Amino acid sequence: MGTIAIGNRYQAEDKARMYQLFPRLEERRGQRAMTLSGGEQQMLAIARALMSRPRLLLLDEPSLGLAPLVVKQIFQILRELTAQGMTLFLVEQNARHALNLSDRAYVMVNGQIRLSGSGQTLLNDPEVRKAYLGISG
Repeated sequence: MGTIAIGNRYQAEDKARMYQLFPRLEERRGQRAMTLSGGEQQMLAIARALMSRPRLLLLDEPSLGLAPLVVKQIFQILRELTAQGMTLFLVEQNARHALNLSDRAYVMVNGQIRLSGSGQTLLNDPEVRKAYLGISG
């Protein structure tokens, strides 16, 4: 998985946890990272970041360019991480997925915060629904 083996007593435990979160990576464990699909590479990037046991995980457009099924898998994993107490800071173009995941969300326009609130509040906001979710009314 691309980790450093020097002095990490938790490495085997962490790797097992990553394979539990990302079973596809375990299936591909003998494969070079550059030959993985885009979704698998994104899973690997997240898994590698998690191997350092961060308290905060920064994610920039984790769904960008991925197939809808893979996007669903990625957000399912992110949901599991938040359920386990992981704090996420997410910048995401897929507003519906991001807002469904978020406890707190901000809508920025030209670098300025236009709206803020809970993910569910913004999902139900008429302006957000029309401008970012393509739902009128």
